[in-house]
Amino acid sequence: MAKLSYPVIVSPLTDEDGGGFIATVPDLPGCMSDGETPTEALENVQDAIEEWLDLARKLGRDIPAATQVTEVA
Repeated sequence: MAKLSYPVIVSPLTDEDGGGFIATVPDLPGCMSDGETPTEALENVQDAIEEWLDLARKLGRDIPAATQVTEVA
C-alpha cells in the first residue's frame, strides 16, 4: 500500500502546557504528538500517523483521504 501524506499543523505549546510544540493531523481526529522543537514534533507525529492508520485498519474503519494543501501567497 502506498504511504499517504497528510497535512500537519505544528503550533507552540504554552508554558502552562509544558512548552515545546504540538503537531496535529486535522484529517485524522485525535492524531497528534509533541516535541521540544518544531522539527522534533514533526518527526514524532509520523509515528502517531502510522499508529493511527494501523489501528483504523485493525478496527475495519475507513482511512480518510489526505486533504490537499494549498499555499496562500
